[in-house]
Amino acid sequence: MDNLKAELKALLIDALNLEDVTPEDIADDMPLFSDEGLGLDSVDGLELGLALKKKYGVVLSADAEDSRRWFTSIDTLAQCVRELGKKA
Repeated sequence: MDNLKAELKALLIDALNLEDVTPEDIADDMPLFSDEGLGLDSVDGLELGLALKKKYGVVLSADAEDSRRWFTSIDTLAQCVRELGKKA
């Protein structure tokens, strides 16, 4: 597994206090915000955005469509960190 993706899974679990979820439970392409995936909500998205900013220096635009695209899955979050992050 890609080390960045493993870090992102751990960050997601920690930042959102997902007590019953392990990194192995999260597929790289699993939808984060749909019922078929993790079922996260908008508050989770805000908390995840803050955690990404703190750990990787990622600053997302206020464009909701852009943020939605980056927050689709672990795969897209990893791409986001690689493209926009300062510490990746």
